Amino acid sequence: LCGGHWGDRLKKVEQLAQSFQLYPLATRYKPRLWQPSSIWKVFPRQNTAISFAQSCKEAVHVFALEKEKTSQGQRIYLVTSYSELWHYYRTYTHSLMHCYEVIPEGAVCKLYFDLEFHKPSNKGADGKTMVSSLIQYVCDKLMDVYGIECSAKNVLNLDSSTEEKFSRHLIFSLQNAAFKDNIHVGRFIHAILQPVINKKQAEAGELAESPQTKKRRQEEKDLSFLQVKNKDGQNCLFVDLGVYTKNRNFRLYKSSKMGKNSAFSVADDNKFTAKAEKGMSVEESIFLASLVCNVSFTGQRILTWEVPETKESKTLRPHWSLSGSQLSPHQEVDTFVLSVVEKDGIQGSIRRWNYFAAEQLLVYDIAKYRWCENVKRFHKSNNIMIVVDLKEEVWYQKCHDPDCRNFRSSSYPLPQEICVSYIMTLDEEDQAYLMDDAGNIEPSQTANQVTQSTVCSEEQSSDVWGDTQDDQDYLKSLNDFEQNSGDISDQLLLNCMAEFDPQ
Repeated sequence: LCGGHWGDRLKKVEQLAQSFQLYPLATRYKPRLWQPSSIWKVFPRQNTAISFAQSCKEAVHVFALEKEKTSQGQRIYLVTSYSELWHYYRTYTHSLMHCYEVIPEGAVCKLYFDLEFHKPSNKGADGKTMVSSLIQYVCDKLMDVYGIECSAKNVLNLDSSTEEKFSRHLIFSLQNAAFKDNIHVGRFIHAILQPVINKKQAEAGELAESPQTKKRRQEEKDLSFLQVKNKDGQNCLFVDLGVYTKNRNFRLYKSSKMGKNSAFSVADDNKFTAKAEKGMSVEESIFLASLVCNVSFTGQRILTWEVPETKESKTLRPHWSLSGSQLSPHQEVDTFVLSVVEKDGIQGSIRRWNYFAAEQLLVYDIAKYRWCENVKRFHKSNNIMIVVDLKEEVWYQKCHDPDCRNFRSSSYPLPQEICVSYIMTLDEEDQAYLMDDAGNIEPSQTANQVTQSTVCSEEQSSDVWGDTQDDQDYLKSLNDFEQNSGDISDQLLLNCMAEFDPQ
């Protein structure tokens, strides 16, 4: 009897342990002095989440979540800070295990790759050697084109391979350099992989290879190792060229795709070492290093790649300037900045802009207008920058002049009509999901109530509610009561009406 009693208790303890393992309880996020305050909001639509993130004073970002028990591919969008996401991410694996970084349109970002091939269709392929060769080739091109030194030690190598598929993510952490946005990353990668792309097209009969193209291809390093076969046996590239689009969702470290168990982990041939700040775990430092848009504004050289306009300009070279006609994602801010630099008879212009999503900064390089608040005059040759802080809703001036390099002007408020917080109107139904203490993300009751009230308003107008069938039912019930219970006094009816109708 005693043994059976303890056996039952042991079974309950095991069940509890299994339950806590599946649904652990996490402590509430308590930010340190240097960390952002708690912001944790989930939206059904990506554009609403992005608008809300831009309206926040805190340093928040947008992440996409594939939710369990929903149709394949359906995503909801979380707005929070890097530190708060990591706090819950390491605990609530059941609800946050299918998580993607949203790479905002126009945001400065790191160079990154998505690599994969079907193992049964490429039995002779050595994935590790292919990754190593690609990293070396890209590093050589970064030196040739931009003069930037790079090696495998600058590349975070993440692996989510399975028995069927070889899968890697590469994130380049260059020394004080990043790309203008992921569109420019894609252009650079297309350019340096052009030999193997042309070869693939020529073999498919899509491209007639000229003698000049053939000679150039022979001079280029052999990139045939990047050609693989898909499930159907057709030729394709080891590098996925489709991941360089605006607002791209890029899967996070420690996350897997819906219905899969292969989460990204550090590859065993990784040579990158994340720098852990004081009080930060190694795991968190890897997580932060894996974020494509986690790029600081300070001291960054912005790399660009413009589409060549002529055949003669198709040589491997970067284009550094942007015309003033090219607009940022915040066109109303562009217009305001132009109003700042078009005065005193001088027609200043925007030479180029860069958007730092991690700090919500729009940095404009200005041409033809060189007024500097530091020296109280126009510089003779060096240009200025106008920095717009979208979080604080202010702008200030910085300078390219060596004597003014560390200068920052006073901050001036942005006009209210261009502030995101003023433009953004957040309806109750926009945040349709909430996360409970156990980490479960479910539709909020507010959203359900709003939906129900919307359905009611569509079915019947509030102007006619209670005027027809309800009135008839009320009169019938009143007649039945009077017949069975005798007369109802007028005073009782008046009292009931007064309680029912406060007006």
